[in-house]
Amino acid sequence: MGESEFEDLGPNSGLVEDMYGRYVEDPDSVPDGWREFFDNREETGPAPQTPSPGPASTTWQAPRSPSPAPPAAAAPAAETDGADRPVPMRGATARIVENMEASLGVPTATSVRTVPAKLLEVNRQILNNHLARTGGDKVTFTHLISFAVLKALARVPAMNSSFEIVDGQPNIVHHEHVNLGLAVDVEKSDGSRTLLVPNVKHADTLDFKAFHAAYEEAVGKVRSGQLSPDDFAGTTGTITNPGTIGTMHSVPRLMSGQGFIIGVGAIGFPAEFEGADQATIAQLGVSKTITLTSTYDHRVTCHPGRRERSLPRRGARPPSRERGVLRRHLPELRRAVRAGAVERRRQPATRGR
Repeated sequence: MGESEFEDLGPNSGLVEDMYGRYVEDPDSVPDGWREFFDNREETGPAPQTPSPGPASTTWQAPRSPSPAPPAAAAPAAETDGADRPVPMRGATARIVENMEASLGVPTATSVRTVPAKLLEVNRQILNNHLARTGGDKVTFTHLISFAVLKALARVPAMNSSFEIVDGQPNIVHHEHVNLGLAVDVEKSDGSRTLLVPNVKHADTLDFKAFHAAYEEAVGKVRSGQLSPDDFAGTTGTITNPGTIGTMHSVPRLMSGQGFIIGVGAIGFPAEFEGADQATIAQLGVSKTITLTSTYDHRVTCHPGRRERSLPRRGARPPSRERGVLRRHLPELRRAVRAGAVERRRQPATRGR
């Protein structure tokens, strides 16, 4: 089995190739889960990418543009001191390149929505203040936005679908549950960076507390290098947050086999108000905003009745429109609000003593 056999594992195939290289050199050098995974693939082979097409008269084929002629091989340049020299990309880095190029074969469309983030910011602060007093783990914006996306998917279930060729014919696969992929940026030992995407299984069935725990467990496995093949399997959609590095608006690549990828931008004041005085901003009532993008497979969501463009709108509603949604789905937030109200009622009596 060669390294080229891992295309079916999507954006995580680079990590799998590295593991497989260790497995070939010494099977005992990889964890038991990985060793069992590679043993099974040696016996059964990788999962097929697409079934064999049927007869020519009934087989659907996507239109193809003419393939350009391959460029003529350039003569090797003479090596000179100080000249630019190409460095071959191998292993996980080369696999990421292949995955990105393969993603160009997915016809996508992207919906964009910029929404007020003031209520999201305030509710998160209330919740974290309560958790700090009660010994709970901190909640990030990504936790809340990811959970909001799950609630939006329950109202737009068509987005949790993917495209597949079955018996030579195009099909839409409607997934029963949401296996939400979490794009995690990882710094390797040599200083280079890579992207791993574990998923939270059946995320749509979890309440916020369970989702938060599953999210942190998945990210913890990435940081500690304890991921197993099962952590990557069956991703139906992904959320990525380049806003953590200041990106305001992102259109990420959608990998084959997934129905959507949500890009989360940074939270901040609109650019035209970034340099304004805080008193002026308060007087004008200017709110911080966040930009959400929803990139989806247009083969799946282009049919009449599909409401793909409503996903970023519905995902944005908890922080901006449906003021009771966060409190309805987050018991911790309800308790935090009640605790804050009790504390405020006690303060005048305390000051009067």
